[in-house]
Amino acid sequence: MEAMKPYKKDFSYSYALGAFPTVELLRARPDAVHGVYIHSTFEDTSGIRELCAELGVQVYEGDRAIARVSPKENVYVVGVFGKYEDALCGERPHVVLVNPGDMGNLGNIMRTAAAFGFEDIALIEPCADRFAPRTVRASMGAVFRVRTHRYASFDEYRSEFPDHTVYTFMLTGARPLGRSVEGLGCRYSLVFGNEATGLPDEYAGYGTSILIEQSPAVDSLNLTIAAGIGMYIFGQSGMEAENEDSHRI
Repeated sequence: MEAMKPYKKDFSYSYALGAFPTVELLRARPDAVHGVYIHSTFEDTSGIRELCAELGVQVYEGDRAIARVSPKENVYVVGVFGKYEDALCGERPHVVLVNPGDMGNLGNIMRTAAAFGFEDIALIEPCADRFAPRTVRASMGAVFRVRTHRYASFDEYRSEFPDHTVYTFMLTGARPLGRSVEGLGCRYSLVFGNEATGLPDEYAGYGTSILIEQSPAVDSLNLTIAAGIGMYIFGQSGMEAENEDSHRI
């Protein structure tokens, strides 16, 4: 494998920095792995060498290589992987992020989505780099557990999934977010704006606009917090609906 270089967005590959994200990469996307670099001082408590041997992944001793690509001194494992494309599942709920700008936020939302059972994320461009090492590390490898696809516009996304019911999260939302969401099926989209401006006003016309009620002490919630609340409430309601359906059978 060629010498590792500090990451750039136009690379066809990227890095999982750290033992845990690398294990997630190996388990979830073994076909995308180019190789794994391990620092000479790393104590292999996570069994990475054995996992690589099982999957046929090449392991390299890489003290200098790791130092070149990692801005942090506490990184002892780096997984190198090729970038790939996903297709979203049309039978599952989606999280739609409109112009997310921060890689750390994007990674955190991916991790939260995986935790609450949301496996499909649409990114509306322009957007943060989903494969940047910072995104991968913030997601703790959850980026490899969810399907993610980029769209040039929200209209392009809607044209592919016209049957999904749209819920837009806005400060001017017409419907307060509650634990009970009537008639919730599997085909719906939770839409969130970016960190600085949220969703433009026209998004209120795409579907049902949702308001997360809060005190007037702050002007708005952080994007990752708002997305987490929305995914939790809708995820719980979806599971309750599925349980009710199973009891009827």
